[in-house]
Amino acid sequence: MRFGLPAALTALALGLAAAVVPVPTLAAPPAPAPAAPAQFAHPGVLNSRAQLDFVRTKVQAGQQPWKSAFDSMLASKYGSLSRTPKPRAVVECGSYSNPDIGCSDEREDAIAAYTQALAWYITRDSRYAKKSIELMDAWSAQIKDHTDSNAPLQSGWAGSTWPRAAEIVKHTYDGGWPGQGRFATMLRDVYLPEVINGRPNSNGNWELIMMDAAVGIAVHLDDHASYDKAMGIYLGRVPAYFYLASDGAQPVYPPRSSIDTRSELVEYWHGQSTFVDGLAQETCRDFGHTGMGIAATMHVAETSRIQGRDLYPQFKDRFRHALGFHAKYELGEAVPSWLCGGTLAKGIGPATEVGYNALHTRLGVTLENTRRLTEGRRPAGTENHFEAWETLTHAENPN
Repeated sequence: MRFGLPAALTALALGLAAAVVPVPTLAAPPAPAPAAPAQFAHPGVLNSRAQLDFVRTKVQAGQQPWKSAFDSMLASKYGSLSRTPKPRAVVECGSYSNPDIGCSDEREDAIAAYTQALAWYITRDSRYAKKSIELMDAWSAQIKDHTDSNAPLQSGWAGSTWPRAAEIVKHTYDGGWPGQGRFATMLRDVYLPEVINGRPNSNGNWELIMMDAAVGIAVHLDDHASYDKAMGIYLGRVPAYFYLASDGAQPVYPPRSSIDTRSELVEYWHGQSTFVDGLAQETCRDFGHTGMGIAATMHVAETSRIQGRDLYPQFKDRFRHALGFHAKYELGEAVPSWLCGGTLAKGIGPATEVGYNALHTRLGVTLENTRRLTEGRRPAGTENHFEAWETLTHAENPN
């Protein structure tokens, strides 16, 4: 037997349906608020003027650890006033920099330009500013492209460092820099296109380093659109790189990636299937790449703070657990069997100074393992990629 509405009720229902006013289409959700400030602060990539003034005062007074950090920086090959730049038109970088056709030269000249810029600010000796300019001008006159598989990462490493140097020189040295426009064009045309779209499916340190570069370049170019785009990618990548229990039973899927199942996620986390506060996506790969991810994360947060948006309170728990988790094993704590099969490839590099200062000095967070690791390795130098002299610039820096 079929059941249905009586004819009269059916007619009534159809009439009512015809009389219903269509529901208006809902408005699109508002676009996210711009990350960029109305006006960028300069110098404002990793180091603010107030931070640099603090460092200069400490070094001039001979106080530690800043004086020994400064002396170590000047004594390095990057602090030499006789350094000769080694630019080239095309930098070819394969996986693990094999082949290395200009890769090390480019990164090291960028670090040297930043080193000389810091030396200029602290000493006010114009020779250092001129050397920094010489290095930047040499590369902006030649570099046209990056090729091979590591091109985006190489562009991130060097592209993170160049703007730090340029910000200090452009905005604090009054001796003139005729090539500044060409240098800005280099950042805009050679580096920014390589990094601005990120790499969703690569290990997370790639995208974090690329956003470190993109954010710094955007600040130097006063490029609001690129800054907003880079910060959006960064804000999505950070929770997908450092796990917190509040994320749920597993880490956040990396945004815009093709990874969408738990098995794929475990494979992406290098076989780790037990997740605890502070674990990073590359912990079970090695601490070297994880350290780069940590450093790039903190660099972007530091630049964002200088530009008026302090991300440290938002990410405080994620950051403190990530720093502390890796610090304790770097210091020698026994590795449990559930973690990376009971074996860790340590060697985190000079990655903790910026984050430790932000959380401990400015926010008052107790980070005992991170403190022991950071203070025990001062002065932090450089790993010849994009981390350089962060004891000098960020140790106990309240600004």
